[in-house]
Amino acid sequence: MKDRIKLIMENEQLTPSAFADRLQLGRAVVSHILNGRNNPSLDVVTRILSKLEYINPDWLISGNGDMYKPEYGNKTINTSQATTTTQNQPDLFSQNYISPSIIQQEPEYRKEIIVEQPQNIIEQPVKKEVIYQKLPERKISKIIIYYTDNTFETFDAENKPL
Repeated sequence: MKDRIKLIMENEQLTPSAFADRLQLGRAVVSHILNGRNNPSLDVVTRILSKLEYINPDWLISGNGDMYKPEYGNKTINTSQATTTTQNQPDLFSQNYISPSIIQQEPEYRKEIIVEQPQNIIEQPVKKEVIYQKLPERKISKIIIYYTDNTFETFDAENKPL
């Protein structure tokens, strides 16, 4: 049935989004049908048959007979209404947007605002003298050595055991 719906869209010269709009269906519903994800529901079939009354229901449902009802012949239905609704609408599948012609407006002239140049003021660097204080000289006053047998020795500054 999805192939017959595609054939209707081709003969009507409708994009999937325009077809969905004409049937007053969600675009996702038509997309899922055309991609084979879902089969058309009874609601979709009845909408096609009520909005496009010249479509043969026997052909749509089972594929038997002609696409159009015999009383409509080769379809003398005005499709210009359908094609005008597709203009300026984004296409659901191709991501292309048919944009209307852009009307260029005359440029608007505005009064120019003059920005004053900043004055370069050279500031004198601040000179500060840093005085490093020398730390007093340190000398060894005592050394203690610990041994593994829990004994120790202490030496004073002149290297004499205490």
